Amino acid sequence: MAESDFEKTEAPTPRRLQEAREEGNVTRSTDLTAASVLLAGMLLLYVLGQRLLESLVTTVRSMLSGSLAENPTTIGELAAMPTFIARVLAESLGPFVGGIFVVAMLATIGQVGFLFTTKPLEPKLSRLSPLRGARNLVNMRAGIRLLMSVAKVFVIGAVAGVLIYIDVDRIMLLPHLELSPMFASASGLIFGLGLKLALLLMVLALIDYAFQRWQRERDLRMTPVEIKDELKRMEGDPLVKHRRARVARQLALQRIGQDVPKADVVVTNPTHYAVAFRYDSTAMKAPKVVAKGADCLAMRIRQVAIAYGVPMVERKDLAAALYNTVEIGQEVPAQFYSTVAEILAYVYRLSGRKTA
Repeated sequence: MAESDFEKTEAPTPRRLQEAREEGNVTRSTDLTAASVLLAGMLLLYVLGQRLLESLVTTVRSMLSGSLAENPTTIGELAAMPTFIARVLAESLGPFVGGIFVVAMLATIGQVGFLFTTKPLEPKLSRLSPLRGARNLVNMRAGIRLLMSVAKVFVIGAVAGVLIYIDVDRIMLLPHLELSPMFASASGLIFGLGLKLALLLMVLALIDYAFQRWQRERDLRMTPVEIKDELKRMEGDPLVKHRRARVARQLALQRIGQDVPKADVVVTNPTHYAVAFRYDSTAMKAPKVVAKGADCLAMRIRQVAIAYGVPMVERKDLAAALYNTVEIGQEVPAQFYSTVAEILAYVYRLSGRKTA
């Protein structure tokens, strides 16, 4: 056997991909999920930030003004404070937290799809091997992941440094502003920096996701021998299939040799299809197909019909329709009654046989 038969040079088959998915082996980038959540968080903070700030101010004012509890030492009045705070936080943080949760779910489903499997949780003794764990720490894949992580930190740090340097003049002016303008300006600077870094993380995460897809496809590659074995499992051994087809062909030829001589007429197309049927008014409600075939089998039916003197009539549409819609042993459908009756009447006139 050639050495190339043992090299994983072939793309994984759909069956191999499905089996890997059922085992939990799917392409999923945690960086992409984290970047999506961070970007969504920044946008939601921009949209809902004013509402969050107003809720915080309302809560603090209510607590300091004593409107919730004039005498905090009383248990009845003290119990109202947590209820009020929880309600305000739920109303203000609910949309923010809900939006983050929806984005996280969509980011995960977008990568993996709907998948539920417990196979990754099944205990395996091989996972407890210290030697395997040590190999996983020093193998090529771990090295590449480490280099990619270091590169990400370097890129993010460099971009953040450049962005801060661009806004250094605005940052230096913050101490000279009053409290409200200073807070607004600082918020704008922080939001702008965070949004740009979130977009950068999204780009890096997409690159990481593409790399993981390529790596998974490479890991699942198959050897030519594995593909042949899978085809045998799914479709059966080709030799066995060929043997079965040969036996089925022999049986079909035997039936043709036995049944066609009993037929009243053979309808042809003229060379592609041949359908033989007979009619016995005492035992049948309608003519019955006793043999049919296409191409080589059709030729054999015609040969047997000629040998035994069975009449043949060329009706292209009828032969094709009967071949495609009626199985051997079944009666002719009602929509063909008039045409078949016409052919039988013609054949009976030629042979001198009386119609029933």
